[in-house]
Amino acid sequence: MLGFLARQLGAAPFGAGLRAVTWPAVVAAITLTVLTTVCSAWRWRTVARALGVGIGLPAAVGAYYRSQFLNSVLPGGVLGDVHRAVTHGRRAGDVARGLRAVAWERLWGQAVQAVVTAVVLLTLPSPVRPAVPYVLVGAVGAAGCAALVVRRAARRGRARLSRAARAVSDDLRHGLLAPDVWPQLTLASVLVVTGHTVTFVIAARVAGSTAPLGELVALVMLVQTAMVIPLSVGGWGLREGAAAWAFAAAGFGAAMGVTVATLYAVVTLVAVSPGAGLLVADAVRRRRGQVRPRESRRPEPACRALEAVRD
Repeated sequence: MLGFLARQLGAAPFGAGLRAVTWPAVVAAITLTVLTTVCSAWRWRTVARALGVGIGLPAAVGAYYRSQFLNSVLPGGVLGDVHRAVTHGRRAGDVARGLRAVAWERLWGQAVQAVVTAVVLLTLPSPVRPAVPYVLVGAVGAAGCAALVVRRAARRGRARLSRAARAVSDDLRHGLLAPDVWPQLTLASVLVVTGHTVTFVIAARVAGSTAPLGELVALVMLVQTAMVIPLSVGGWGLREGAAAWAFAAAGFGAAMGVTVATLYAVVTLVAVSPGAGLLVADAVRRRRGQVRPRESRRPEPACRALEAVRD
């Protein structure tokens, strides 16, 4: 995708996005990322507590920074979440529940983002506004068919599907859909979507986009929908391609879309870089933990010799 865009538009839009990086844009991205990370960690903590593998908020924030950085630099955009789930599951003594907690947390967030995106695209002008109702009907129909297939397969007595269906049902009925749980998850998710959208809008304004705010928000929501597809490294390619198409279809030029997406990618990577520092600190602590036992064993022969002489 990046090669196609470079061939069609040249390197100028990417260079313009890099040159548009300013300290105010970086500071704004860092500040908003702190807020969205805390809200995401709160959502994860709420899910984990509902499933019986609780985690403190400070630890959840640190783990979320680590996962965001890994998602930004590794293929697929989900390996950081796998690392977060396995690490927490091991510490909690139940890796399966740790994996389910992260899976539910990400799924809830994506579901709320989809609902917010649908509302925005239905109410604000965008290139896809006429097609949104048909897309929604198709999505609801596909989800209903998938639920029926899983339910029928579980009823036929297949052990794995039956256990999975029971686990999903128990997590929803006794955990996520509890009256004191789902409002927190929904509020946290809405705040996260709002924070990411505001960051993208700021990047667009810094890059020089003059699109009306309402239309710009709709374009941003389209680009963010493409970013969640786990087929790239840190969203690169899909994000720029979606931005080029959306901005061009809206009459603002594909080059502007690529410039905005590039600027957003750079400032958000800087904003999640504390996760890299935490990962390095973890590696140093593990290294010291491996070295100290060997160092503590070295004096033992000398100590035994001194004891023998003293005896």
